[in-house]
Amino acid sequence: MNTRRAAPLPVGFFRRPADTVARELIGCWVVSQVGGETAAGRIVETEAYLGVDDPASHAWKGRRNERNASIYGPPGIWYVYRSYGIHWCANLICLDEGVAAAVLLRALEPLDGIEVMRRRRGGLADRLLAAGPGRLTAALGITRALDGQSMRTSSVTVHRGDGVPDITATARVGITRAADWPLRFVELGSPWASGPRTTSLRGLRRG
Repeated sequence: MNTRRAAPLPVGFFRRPADTVARELIGCWVVSQVGGETAAGRIVETEAYLGVDDPASHAWKGRRNERNASIYGPPGIWYVYRSYGIHWCANLICLDEGVAAAVLLRALEPLDGIEVMRRRRGGLADRLLAAGPGRLTAALGITRALDGQSMRTSSVTVHRGDGVPDITATARVGITRAADWPLRFVELGSPWASGPRTTSLRGLRRG
């Protein structure tokens, strides 16, 4: 598809606040070539984490350890961590190195390599193949091996989509701190998202 042949998003796309990037990633494509197999889809749900001043961030108050080192890296790299010791979560780093702003990819609409995704997901219903951050990484074959890599040169790349989708903002989910901050962004009405959708953002300036 044309979106797959286009160049990955430039680093400058990510050198902006995480909430801006999270909103503008909706409708973009993620293309995985992990293990030599293609699996791809449109991003329909993201979540922004604002860095050291965000109580829900892994970098809250400047916390640093071996597992979260990549969150302090330069814009446009991957930060992949294990959630609850069960599944991987894939994030893209924003703003400047050391700020620790990040966008979590929460859900995709599967569009290519669906048989690959089905095999990786063990027969899960198609609507749920990538509906949630753990399902998304499993469907795309993402593991900790991607952590710290530049998105543009890694086995999982992100590309601009076509058109500007209508977007919804909601409180973040699956966290206990600052959960009510409206930093979860969803394509309005998408059946591929992982949860509830409210508060249309139609007409908001992008960027």
